[in-house]
Amino acid sequence: MEGTDPVNKKLAAALSGGAVLITALTGCGSDSGGPDPKLGVWAKKVCDAVPPQYTKIKAANAGIAKIASDSDLPPKTAKETYAQAFQDMSDGYKAIATAINGAGAPPGVDGGATRQQDAVKNLNSLATSYADLKKKVDGLDTKDQGKFAKGLHEVADQTKEIGRQSSSGTEALKRLEQGDVKEAIAEQPSCKVSASAPPATKS
Repeated sequence: MEGTDPVNKKLAAALSGGAVLITALTGCGSDSGGPDPKLGVWAKKVCDAVPPQYTKIKAANAGIAKIASDSDLPPKTAKETYAQAFQDMSDGYKAIATAINGAGAPPGVDGGATRQQDAVKNLNSLATSYADLKKKVDGLDTKDQGKFAKGLHEVADQTKEIGRQSSSGTEALKRLEQGDVKEAIAEQPSCKVSASAPPATKS
């Protein structure tokens, strides 16, 4: 896939932060005596939804990274891989946003409703951006090497903006999980599992 290999590496670098956003919800230690039981129920609703989506997003990132290391990949295969990866990332972030929204505001937390809705807004925005990328990739012309390479350049440029969105999303999740929320999430086995889960193997 001559001419597109640098673009593949650019895309892989731009997307590498995707899974980082999800880890903002996982793998946090807890040193205190335990959160409010009601907050624990809230955390369970969120954490139970995270593992499959976390795995899906990690697998999508891994797929993009694999393309970056394979300069001989046919354009049609690359297009299909990108499209599936962007769709999976969109679905993953949307599902987590839905879980956080459905859980409601964390009970007994000052400013919890605002922090919750900020996280939902950022996650939904990311989901929409990846869905738009998927549509753009769907429209790439794999029969014309020059047009395909140009299209990939445009996709890579769009990922820079998504990278900035990911940073905002990470900050929103960090704000959501401050204090007692962080402690409640830390005690959920499902969040602990998702923090160390390996990428899924796609059939």
